[in-house]
Amino acid sequence: MGAQSGKDLLIKIDLTGDGQFETIAGLRATRVSFNAETVDVTSLESRGGWRELLAGAGVKSATIAGSGVFRDANTDERARQIFFDGEVPAFQVIIPGFGVVEGPFQITAIDYAGSHNGEATYELSLASAGVLSFTAL
Repeated sequence: MGAQSGKDLLIKIDLTGDGQFETIAGLRATRVSFNAETVDVTSLESRGGWRELLAGAGVKSATIAGSGVFRDANTDERARQIFFDGEVPAFQVIIPGFGVVEGPFQITAIDYAGSHNGEATYELSLASAGVLSFTAL
């Protein structure tokens, strides 16, 4: 995969539950992390004393963090509503040159900031809340 423009990594949300995704905000910096916990099954009989892991076991998770400016009042309002209501709507994360990750996420944090002579900014954190699908681009 060659170099990609960071602005092309998009976070989209199904605002109404109808399967139509909209870009949630104007992101200036975004990070996506995939994690898988391990299940250690090492015993005294493990060959050479090396650790052994149980394949396919453990908990998988994904986290997304982004910062920037909200695209419009509608997406700002919807993100706040999702956070305060504890909803887990469908999100899409488009990673250029890699693929699209889709599934339920919970907004775990929203931080707002701004200076007296600049725009209001935010930081948004999401945690996976169910099965995610991946479609290669």
